[in-house]
Amino acid sequence: MTAVASGVTVHTSEWVQTNTVVVDGPSGALVIDPGIHDAELAALAEELAGRVAAGFATHPHWDHLLWHAGLGTPPRWATAAAEASATARLAGGVDRARAGIPDDVSLDLLGKITALPVGATEIPWDGPQVRIVEHNAHAPGHAALVIADRGVLVVGDMLSDVLVPLLNVGADDPFGDYLAGLQILEDAADGMDVAIPGHGSVARGPEIQQRIDLDRAYVVALRDGATITDPRIGPEAKPGWEWVAGAHDRQVQNLAARG
Repeated sequence: MTAVASGVTVHTSEWVQTNTVVVDGPSGALVIDPGIHDAELAALAEELAGRVAAGFATHPHWDHLLWHAGLGTPPRWATAAAEASATARLAGGVDRARAGIPDDVSLDLLGKITALPVGATEIPWDGPQVRIVEHNAHAPGHAALVIADRGVLVVGDMLSDVLVPLLNVGADDPFGDYLAGLQILEDAADGMDVAIPGHGSVARGPEIQQRIDLDRAYVVALRDGATITDPRIGPEAKPGWEWVAGAHDRQVQNLAARG
């Protein structure tokens, strides 16, 4: 675990550089988006040693809905919209191959989350205030979490330094939803020292606004059919992340197909 602020640590998985966030409270810890490999989750459970007070899933994609028996049975929260979407997504079971889920990822506790009341603005737990900022960029009911007294913003699958914005192509207005979500994050980032993405490295200080600007430029160019010059999909992409260009190409095709 790497400390990023007072009482806030991050564990980064080997799988797509996925970040688990742990927030310490007086009577336990809040675990956000735990993942990914079974051995990593077992190590996390051993480190937390039975002191998990609550869990939270930022959005309804499989890699943010995992859990491990060693983390106990505390409430695992999500926004109402995210819970509804996760339930619908998992209703027919999970095809590992199609979803790209590694074989050593246990799905026994996948998606066993509880919806917070519609419009909930805080995670109900005995710890520092964690404010919920909900939007529909990337996925329905996507939540950013503001931990104001720690100067931390948890942003889920946005503001990554390695992944381009991935839109919810099935939404009525995927571009509008994403741009609105970025504006919400920009407002929430005011006064924050650290932003933790779902995948990639932690952003600090001015890097937060730089990532917001980069994501916004990508989405606007994608919407307008303009030339996209983004370091995450060009020759400047980090070694091992060249596949993101393929994800970008598929996104362009999917958006074109829906008109």
